[in-house]
Amino acid sequence: MIEFGTGGWRAIIGDTFTRANVQKLTWAIAQKMLDENVAQKGFVIGYDRRFLSEEAAQWAAEVMAAMHIPCSIIHRQSPTPLIMFAVKALQAQYGMAVTASHNPAIYNGIKVFMEGGRDADEILTAELENYIYLQGEEAAPAIAFEEALASGSVKYIDPMNDYIDSILSAINVEAIRNCQLSVALDPMYGVSKTALQTILMTARCEVSVMHERRDTLFGGRLPAPNEKTLASLINFVEENHCDIGIATDGDADRLGVIDNHAEFLHPNKILVLLYYYLIKFKGWRGSAVRNIATTHLLDKIAASFGEECYEVPVGFKHVSGKMATTGAIIGGESSGGLTVRGHIQGKDGIYAASLLIEMIAVTKRSLCQIWQEIKDEYGSFEMSESDYKFSHTKKEEIYKCLMVDKLLPQFQWEIDHVSYMDGCKVYFKNGGWIIARFSGTEPLLRIFCEMDTMEKANATAACLQTFLGL
Repeated sequence: MIEFGTGGWRAIIGDTFTRANVQKLTWAIAQKMLDENVAQKGFVIGYDRRFLSEEAAQWAAEVMAAMHIPCSIIHRQSPTPLIMFAVKALQAQYGMAVTASHNPAIYNGIKVFMEGGRDADEILTAELENYIYLQGEEAAPAIAFEEALASGSVKYIDPMNDYIDSILSAINVEAIRNCQLSVALDPMYGVSKTALQTILMTARCEVSVMHERRDTLFGGRLPAPNEKTLASLINFVEENHCDIGIATDGDADRLGVIDNHAEFLHPNKILVLLYYYLIKFKGWRGSAVRNIATTHLLDKIAASFGEECYEVPVGFKHVSGKMATTGAIIGGESSGGLTVRGHIQGKDGIYAASLLIEMIAVTKRSLCQIWQEIKDEYGSFEMSESDYKFSHTKKEEIYKCLMVDKLLPQFQWEIDHVSYMDGCKVYFKNGGWIIARFSGTEPLLRIFCEMDTMEKANATAACLQTFLGL
C-alpha cells in the first residue's frame, strides 16, 4: 500500500520502496493527467543523492514514456526547491522529487508537485492513492529508459542556472558584497552545495564547505540540521570565527543555522528573524502562516505591525495553500522549512539561507543581536520538544485517550481552549501552549510545549508525558 504522509510518500528501501511501487505511483499520476486532458503540459522529475534516487527517477520516466506523456528529467542531483522551480518555470502540470528528505538513510520516497510547483494537497494525494488501489496488483506499463531517451519522449534538462539567477535577483547582492562575510556551509552530504555556494561566492562571501561529497549513509547520522547533528559545523564556526554557519537537510528544503557565537538557532528563531526583517527593515506588508506546532511569537510580531498570523495543520502543503489564499509574505514550520512570497510556493532552504545572509549585511548586525532586539521588544518564548517511539497498541491507546475520550492531565496552568485540528493542542490563558501529535513522516509521537521560560515548558511537557505513560 502506498500512503502519503505530511511530506509525500516515504518508505524503507527494499521493503515498500521498490521499482514496482515507484512505477505504480507514477502510473497513477500519468492516468490522472490523461483523465484531466493535461498530458500535453508535461511532467518534471528530479532526484537527490539518496541510494536508488537516480534509478527511481528513471523508473518513473519509463512509465511516463509508456503513457505517451512528455517527460523532462533534471540531469543532476537536485535540491527539491530546484525541482519545484522547474515545474513552475516549465508550466508543467505535475512533477516529482525522488527523496526522503531528512529521514534515515534506509528510507527513500517521492514528493509530488502540482501546477505552479506547489506541494500536492490532500485532495490530489487521496486521488492518487485511489488510482493505485483500483489498479490492484497489475504492473505499470514501462518503456526502457534508454529507448525513451532516444525517442525523445523523455529529455534531460538543467534549470540550475535559472534557479540560481532567480535567487540572486531577489536578494541585495550589493549589500552582501560590501560586508565580506565568512560563511561555513554544511550540505550534510546532500544537494545544496552547487546552488548555495554559487550564490554566496557571487556575493563575494568567503565560503568554507564540509560534508560535500555524496554519501548515501549521510556519515552515519540523520541528514536533518539540528543541534545534535551539527556539532562539527558548530566547532568550525567557533574555531574559524565565521559570521554564520548554514546547514541544509538531505534535499535542501530545510536549513539549520549557527550564529557567530557558535550557537544553534532553533528553526522558530529563523522564521521569526526573517519575518521581522522583511516587515521592519525591507518594508514589506502582509500576514504570516505557521503550522500548529510553531512558535506563537510570530503571532505577536504580526499583531504589532497590524497583521495576522494564520495557524494551519502540519504539512507544508497547508502552509503554502494558506499563503496563496491570504497573500502572506512568509510561512514556515518549527521543523526548519519556510518560504517567502514571490519565490516558489514551497520550502527552500537555499533561498532562506540567502535572505539570512542579506539580513546580516543590510542591518550590519549579527543574528544574535537582532534576536536580542526581538526578545527585548516581545518577551521570551521558549519551546520544549520531545519525540517518543511506541508500539501499535500504545499508539491506539494514546489516540483513544487524547482524540476520542479527549482526556487531559491536571495542568498547572488554566486552560483557555483545546484544538483537535491536528493532534491535541491545549492553549493556556497565560499565552503558552502544548501539543501532542503523531508524526506524518516517522513512527513517532511528538510533544511540543511553548512557555515564557524553558523550566515551565519542560515541566508542562513532563506532565503530559507522565499522563500518557511515555
